Amino acid sequence: MSVSPTPDPVSSLREAVRVQLQGGQMAAAESSCRQLLEHEPDDADALVFLADRELARRNAPQALLLLNRAERAHPDHPGVAHQLGSVHLASGDFEAAASHLQRALATAPRMFLARLRLGIALEQLGRPEQALTAYFMAVRSAQEQGRWLNDATTAPGLRELVKYAMNYANAGRRRLFDAALEPLRERYGRSELHRVDRALAIHLGLEPMPSIDPRQRPLFLYFPDVPSQPFYPRQRFPWHETLEAATAAVREELLAVLAGEQVLESFLGVDDPAQAQSMLRGSDGHAAAWDAYFFHRHGDRYDDHCAACPRTSAVLDAVPLVRIRDHAPEALFSVLRPGTHILPHRGVTNTRLVTHLPLIVPSDCALQVGGQIHSWREGSCVTFDDTFEHEAWNRSPFTRVVLILDSWNPDLSEAEQAAVTDLVEAIGDFNASCELPADPA
Repeated sequence: MSVSPTPDPVSSLREAVRVQLQGGQMAAAESSCRQLLEHEPDDADALVFLADRELARRNAPQALLLLNRAERAHPDHPGVAHQLGSVHLASGDFEAAASHLQRALATAPRMFLARLRLGIALEQLGRPEQALTAYFMAVRSAQEQGRWLNDATTAPGLRELVKYAMNYANAGRRRLFDAALEPLRERYGRSELHRVDRALAIHLGLEPMPSIDPRQRPLFLYFPDVPSQPFYPRQRFPWHETLEAATAAVREELLAVLAGEQVLESFLGVDDPAQAQSMLRGSDGHAAAWDAYFFHRHGDRYDDHCAACPRTSAVLDAVPLVRIRDHAPEALFSVLRPGTHILPHRGVTNTRLVTHLPLIVPSDCALQVGGQIHSWREGSCVTFDDTFEHEAWNRSPFTRVVLILDSWNPDLSEAEQAAVTDLVEAIGDFNASCELPADPA
């Protein structure tokens, strides 16, 4: 005769708490947690939950007793540190609150609510720059996880505080970026940069995106009040002739790269096959592949590649590339393998345009921008605005190669180019300072 195993009371109580919380039965969950502590006096989750209940009743001393008990047993538990920070915040001990919240975030950096509370503590401590970073990172981290996108994704009790954090972050960044532009306003005059000011306001969400061509959607920075068109007439770019005159020399260096031991890299730079499949598609039995041989990427010069292709490097130096620290120029041999389709996508900003110098173009290869199809012709440049949805394909059994480079939109003045340069660098520096570290494994 078999004997039924004795139920584990700890597991049963934890399951009861889980079900009760899912059902919104807070009083029942509280009772179950107290029973759980009779079996497991140092259970961190139970202690944190009970402390939260005490805090909701404005009983901060009792909450603190529970959390100190949890901290002694679990000194590295981020939830315990977070809740300790919340208790100290509620009691007005902002220094202690900041210390505990920072400790929680060192272990679990994507705890956006802890980061929001850290912003409050830092603001109360008179540290506005640190508060700005904390509020911005809180909102960004939450939105990356699908929260705080609107009222529906924000807990009712947090909505006003989240809106305050968003406004604080936007106003703080506006002051920061305005300061980066001020020397140019003094140099060129405020009126010369009014379109840059509008671009910044749109970027920060302080001014709505104007009604633009639905095919166009910059991913980062929209510059208003410039003509909008997928392809640009070649007469806007006198330097096309310089590129085209060098076609034979550039192609010769390209062929040496393809024939030699030079290593190409994936243009997309992603290791996740699923992510690559969302950007590329193969056909006719060919695996999709989009390779690159960079001369410049994100503003960094590939000295070895430039030395290996001196004539290509020289012609790139002779044309007006965009130069923004950590962002531009971008210049490369773009190698599209047989059967590869680069799926529709959009670029980051209409302040710069993309130029192709076609070097090897088999039949049945094309570029489509804003619904307009362009068939490359070897040695003939084409310039387009990549903030329009665009795609490219190579349906041939041969490799297609173009030289890609970026240049300023010719409808920006010299003052506006300088201002966009300083603005993008300032935005990039701020965003880099707010990069969230990876969660520890």
